[in-house]
Amino acid sequence: MSLGNCFENVNMPQCIWFDGGDKRNAYASMLAGLLFFAGWWAVIDAASVHQNILAGYHMCGVVGTLSLIMVNSVSNAQMRGDVYEGGCMGSRGTRIWLFLGFVMGFAAVIASCWILFADFMKEGYRWSGVSLFLQNALIFIASIIYKFGRSEDVWG
Repeated sequence: MSLGNCFENVNMPQCIWFDGGDKRNAYASMLAGLLFFAGWWAVIDAASVHQNILAGYHMCGVVGTLSLIMVNSVSNAQMRGDVYEGGCMGSRGTRIWLFLGFVMGFAAVIASCWILFADFMKEGYRWSGVSLFLQNALIFIASIIYKFGRSEDVWG
């Protein structure tokens, strides 16, 4: 009896929410959510253990989170002007909104990098700065994955 025969009769039940032909949206959403969670988890861990992260330093993570919301609140069809005709600026307004979202995401990553090198490169305090940078980098990567990793064709 080989190892392959041992697992022949093992049947895993299928997940109801994961059933379907196109799994790209589910994979992208789960990966982006995992990265977003890991970023916030790292900074919460550092803030609770070391307690040397000032309250103002958390604004980088808040700005990065707002960036994620802004970037992913507009669809590609709105950017092209196919669906969106309302508002005072039309598709130009959605492009400005997306640009501002990306600028906020980059600014959060750059500010957290600045905080890392300016305040936390002393011996013994590196994890606090690394966690702030890691939080914002992971939130920005999650934003990119969630925006460009999904396919909007299945939405109709």
